[in-house]
Amino acid sequence: MSSLAFSVLFVVFFVLTLGLRFWLANRQIRHVLRHRGRVPGEFAAKVSLETHQKAADYTVAKTRFGIAALLWGGLTLVGFTLLGGLQAISDALLPLAGPGMLHQIALIAAFAITSSLLDLPFDYYRQFVLEERFGFNKMSVKLWIADMLKGALVGAAIGLPLLWVVLKLMESTGSLWWFWTWLVWSGFQLLMMVLYPSVIAPLFNKFTPLSDDSLKARIEGLMARVGFASKGLFVMDGSRRSAHGNAYFSGFGAAKRIVFFDTLIERLAPHEIEAVLAHELGHFKLKHIVKRIAVMFALSLAFLALLGYLKEQSWFYTGLGVMPQLAGPNDAMALLLFVLVLPIFTFVFGPLSAITSRKHEFEADAFAAKHSDAQYLVSALVKMYEDNASTLTPDPLHSAFYDSHPPASVRIAHLNGAAA
Repeated sequence: MSSLAFSVLFVVFFVLTLGLRFWLANRQIRHVLRHRGRVPGEFAAKVSLETHQKAADYTVAKTRFGIAALLWGGLTLVGFTLLGGLQAISDALLPLAGPGMLHQIALIAAFAITSSLLDLPFDYYRQFVLEERFGFNKMSVKLWIADMLKGALVGAAIGLPLLWVVLKLMESTGSLWWFWTWLVWSGFQLLMMVLYPSVIAPLFNKFTPLSDDSLKARIEGLMARVGFASKGLFVMDGSRRSAHGNAYFSGFGAAKRIVFFDTLIERLAPHEIEAVLAHELGHFKLKHIVKRIAVMFALSLAFLALLGYLKEQSWFYTGLGVMPQLAGPNDAMALLLFVLVLPIFTFVFGPLSAITSRKHEFEADAFAAKHSDAQYLVSALVKMYEDNASTLTPDPLHSAFYDSHPPASVRIAHLNGAAA
């Protein structure tokens, strides 16, 4: 393939993907506004019109903000690639670092810092304007900055050594570097699943053991019924940052722990919390987590093999606005270009992932209905839709591309059928 042909191919996919995403966003806005004036019949007795309209307005505001962020992301992508942004960064660093490992690591670090700074105004607006307007933001600017700096330091402490290992493998293990890199990457992912709950997450949030003895006994009874062993039940201080609520379990193997947002504990009744947790445990007992990990590993192997081919092709670089180095390795540049352009070529496959995820959600709901009361899960979901201002009337096509969970009406209809 020539560099011109690849440039044209990239531009075609870029325009089509951007156009599709704009079209889906506008469909979502029109569909939600069209149904703003009336609560869907199945929710009329449970959700007030005011709550329904707040969710509609929040959804529309988020989608409009997403359109602006999408446009900005498209401009920065073109700036980094076809307009020579990455090449300019590389050229500026080359005299300082020389054509070796230091230059490659500096290139990726400089790109990460630059892209973060370019996105900073959007991150600020999302937190302190959009979330604030709808009453969800609980963060101070000081905490936001502290989280950002802490995240950068943790990312550098973990990411830079891993990056060095990957670049070293790309440089020294021959044509099968992608396979050895995949083994290292897979091992790293598994290690993070073990370390994240007890080492990394506490750097950002406070986790305290669940102190409500009656709720604890109820949850332990559920875990005994389904055969789930946990390292502990914890409450996370999510209310320091947001009014949104959730529950999840994290970790892998013996490091599994169950975590509730404090906002969820305050909002839901004990039997509703039990039903929500039964759903989350369903994902584990039905091996959804293992299946997702397996798919993630398979896809990462396929993509690394593809990168193994692309990094040896000069048109891959020149077609994206980069002139490969002749005096040194191009591994870091290949990684950056691949990560930047991959979403453009794969966005259209999004519904495939959503279909699988929704199937898992239905199965986890059925598991919860079997091991708790389906009506308690319904009432908990309605409260969570209310508290998170989740629209009850998403556009079906937009939902098919973006939503990992079934629409509220479909999901609750399934649960009511299970209860019946």
